[in-house]
Amino acid sequence: MSREKDTTYEVPIGPIHPALKEPFLIKFKLKGEEIVDAEPFPGMNHRGIEFMGMHRNPMEVIPLSERICGICSIVHQHMFTTATEHALSIEPTNRARYIRTIMCELERIHSHILWAGVAAHEIGFDTHLHFTWKIREKVMDLLEYIAGNRVNYSMWTFGGVRRDITEEMYPKIFETLEYYENLYEKLEEIFLEDPSIKLRTRGVGVLTKKDALELCGVGPTVRASGVKKDVRIDQPYAAYGDLDLDYVIPSRYGFENKGDVFCKTVVRLKELLQSVDIIKKCVEQMPEGEITSEPKKAALLNKLGKSAGEGIGRIEAPRGEAIHYVRLSEERDDVDCWKIRASTYNNLSTYAPMFMGEQIADIPLIAASIDPCIGCMDRAEIIDINRGEVQSYTKEELHELSVKKTKQITKGGVE
Repeated sequence: MSREKDTTYEVPIGPIHPALKEPFLIKFKLKGEEIVDAEPFPGMNHRGIEFMGMHRNPMEVIPLSERICGICSIVHQHMFTTATEHALSIEPTNRARYIRTIMCELERIHSHILWAGVAAHEIGFDTHLHFTWKIREKVMDLLEYIAGNRVNYSMWTFGGVRRDITEEMYPKIFETLEYYENLYEKLEEIFLEDPSIKLRTRGVGVLTKKDALELCGVGPTVRASGVKKDVRIDQPYAAYGDLDLDYVIPSRYGFENKGDVFCKTVVRLKELLQSVDIIKKCVEQMPEGEITSEPKKAALLNKLGKSAGEGIGRIEAPRGEAIHYVRLSEERDDVDCWKIRASTYNNLSTYAPMFMGEQIADIPLIAASIDPCIGCMDRAEIIDINRGEVQSYTKEELHELSVKKTKQITKGGVE
């Protein structure tokens, strides 16, 4: 009598795959249809943005920073600007703080609606994808109305913002907010009440509260597990300290804090309503005054060129907490050091427990559940394996290494 072998198979998903929107590789070990191990391999979408930023002055880095991510471009521009302001002891005006908050929350609405459409697409509901793509146009139109662009808004400057939100704009803002309030029941009906979507999302990709805390996840990914973690509340910035905010976790709305894909959907939909409320309050409480504390560009450039210091910008992006570190030096006009830690960097580690024990067919949905942004996250380091230390090389040194390898391969036949 023959015995069936207990065999596992390795199946790579990516780096180019219909289920992934950016170059990214996850290696799965499967036992039949069951996932028994998952290991992510990032590093295929590295663009060298930090390196480019350290060869520009701070004013030139502002437009570069918002190109780290198209969906959350406000996030990175806000963090870089805030970190530089901390380094130079520049304070934004009160009016600017409220305008920054409005812009951040408009982008959160856009990001969460986009995520819901992607999640629906991953389980085969393209009608829902097209519906969300249609309704997100409204918030993108409003962002264009305020800033002039649908993507990459160029609103931030050191000490405040570059464009005002005037009273003439208020009717358009309230019209957009009312549009989403009226649509909200439809969104809940689609994503929280549809029997097919419930079957595909409930109990799938579970992240326990214990794992969420131990793996240092952030944003909706861990709030779905009941973790009360939100930078807007824990360390308020912009105008958030003036507002009465509470953590959006499923148990506040009658759901179990299970940490599955369903709960992650609950958190993002409820945060959409929270963002509408935040924007309303900011418009109603908008302070009078200037939009920047540094109106003279020549004086600001002079200050940037002759100052030294270091600072951190830490905010709650739509995907969760993100951080920029900036160091300025009197010896050079360019940014001396710029380091970015995006939300996906933290949440990538939560994949392991979420994938474990699930089926192959759930891979696209679970992968999308953390709302990954590989372009935001990807970094590159060169490791000297002999010393186990990080080693950086100049362009000339890399060229010499390349020539040396060619000589080795051709046995010294190339000079």
